[in-house]
Amino acid sequence: MSDIATLRQDILQHHAAAFPGFPAPSTPAPTSPDPVYQAALQASSALGFIAHDAECIAHAWRARTERTGHFAPTPWPDEPPDFGLQPLPRALCFTACPRQLGLYAVLPDAQWVGRMARAGVPTVQLRYKSSDPAAVAREVAAAVQAVQGTQALLFINDHWRQAIEAGAYGVHLGQEDLDALQPAELQALQASGLRLGVSTHGYAEMLRADAVGPSYIAMGAVFPTTLKKMATVPQGLGRLAAYARLMRGYPLVAIGGIGADQFGEVLGTGVGSIAVVRALVNAPDPEDAARQLMARLAAVHSPAAGAAR
Repeated sequence: MSDIATLRQDILQHHAAAFPGFPAPSTPAPTSPDPVYQAALQASSALGFIAHDAECIAHAWRARTERTGHFAPTPWPDEPPDFGLQPLPRALCFTACPRQLGLYAVLPDAQWVGRMARAGVPTVQLRYKSSDPAAVAREVAAAVQAVQGTQALLFINDHWRQAIEAGAYGVHLGQEDLDALQPAELQALQASGLRLGVSTHGYAEMLRADAVGPSYIAMGAVFPTTLKKMATVPQGLGRLAAYARLMRGYPLVAIGGIGADQFGEVLGTGVGSIAVVRALVNAPDPEDAARQLMARLAAVHSPAAGAAR
């Protein structure tokens, strides 16, 4: 086998164009003497992947090389077993949701949830921020009531206990919220039958999400967004496509700075759904904006029928 520097250059030659424009962090200290692992670790870092993600890629490249019996620089690693994802059927998993959730509206309160559900948005999320438990419980219950009589699937951001109590369709957790769950709490959430969505921003977080078998995985931020401060740089379409190939066993939602004009190229990466925030809540006519966004989505992507509700 070639030396580490040659293997690294082979990887960069084949993949630099797919991941352009990312600042290159320092290469993390290697945890294996394997030359393929070390070459992939260095190359992934040079391509701008942060340390935890570069480590995941490097281990996957080594695993694929061992599995196939040869080093191949051309295909980017995207086989679930090489990353250690749960084999199908998953031993640990949450209740299923549709493979394609359609337009996914992330909304600040129950009133907005009701407006967008009545406008026909198929998936809505209540992202209500408050430190008052009573206020949270009231808003979650109001959101559940607001979608009654519509076809909208309601996910509650963060407040999983209140979501269970109110009878929501599902809950969405960020990585920190997922990590904060004790084993008994995770078991209670799974036993409730609620669907679980998890936010991810790269390989390490996708692997962490897979360990609990969520109903769907959200990936972002795809493009720059001013909605909130992001811990990672915008991922871009090249990374999103690589993530979607690896996590193809899950329903996938893209989020972060996505406008209607970008729906085609985002769905072209393999994700099934697109989440929007400002495109609705900042629109002069949110209901009309919802109709236009759903029409654009339908024009470039036809949802599969027959998925579990």
